[in-house]
Amino acid sequence: MSRPAVFAAAILGLAIATSACTPLTSYSGFQAIEAKPADMKVGEDSKSTLMEKLGSPSVVSTFDQNTWYYISQTTDRVAFYMPRVIKRDVVAIKFNPADEKVASVNTYTLKDGKVIAYNGRETPTRGREMTILEQLLGNVGRGGMLPQDDEAPGQRPGDRR
Repeated sequence: MSRPAVFAAAILGLAIATSACTPLTSYSGFQAIEAKPADMKVGEDSKSTLMEKLGSPSVVSTFDQNTWYYISQTTDRVAFYMPRVIKRDVVAIKFNPADEKVASVNTYTLKDGKVIAYNGRETPTRGREMTILEQLLGNVGRGGMLPQDDEAPGQRPGDRR
């Protein structure tokens, strides 16, 4: 091969190798197009005007139907590594139950989140614990898989029609 062809192949290989390590950015959740949830005015906007400006919320509170949440998140993922959350915004909008006007607008970011320590222990299941050999050789000699003399293939056991 000529020298320019080797040089071009090396540049192409280097470009492919470095492009595999570029992060993939993903945007999920609520995406503000014209109006932002944090821009809603307390005492002026109502549930209906909020639906017109922003659309339906990401989540409505389970215990209080007068609290709406608009959630958005940005993650990065490099090659085969787990995705990493770069930015998270949660806007909680509370309504006054009497007139359905906005009572408060609170914005929470990734810094406001709490890390939850999950308990890694497992609940034991009851029953007989069998070894691998017992599992593999458990039905040998029992004949449970073969049809009995009075049963034709395709019939249910005990069916006497």
